[in-house]
Amino acid sequence: MRKGFTLIELLVVIAIIGILSSVVLASLNSARSKGSDAAVKANISNMRAEAELWYDSGGNGEYRGFCDNDAGWNKVTTSLGSTKTSCAAEATTSAVAGQLNDGTWFCNDTVGNAATTSTGKPDNTAGGICH
Repeated sequence: MRKGFTLIELLVVIAIIGILSSVVLASLNSARSKGSDAAVKANISNMRAEAELWYDSGGNGEYRGFCDNDAGWNKVTTSLGSTKTSCAAEATTSAVAGQLNDGTWFCNDTVGNAATTSTGKPDNTAGGICH
C-alpha cells in the first residue's frame, strides 16, 4: 500500500488555507483603518492642548491666530501620512477637525466638545465651536 496524499486532499487543504488567509487579510485592513482613525482623533485632541498653550503664551490671552499656518495646526498627521484638517479660532474659542477614513470629521474645541461630524468646518461664526 502506498503512503501519501491524493490530489483531491491537497487541493482541499490549499483551498482551506486560501480561505483562512483572505479572512485574516480582511481583518487586518479593518484594524489598520481603525488604528488610523484613532491616531487622527489623538492628534486632534492634542491640538486642543496646543491651543491652550497658544492662548497662554503666543496668543496673549486669545485663540485668534492659532489657526495661522505658523501656529502648527496644519501639522496634524497620522502614522500613515497627512490628513485633511480644518481650524477656526476666535478670541475666546478655537476648534480643530481632522478627516477620518469614512469621510466624516472628528472635531475638538476649547469649549469641551469632541464629536464626529459630517462636515470638517468648525463653525467660525460661532467662535470656533464643533457642531
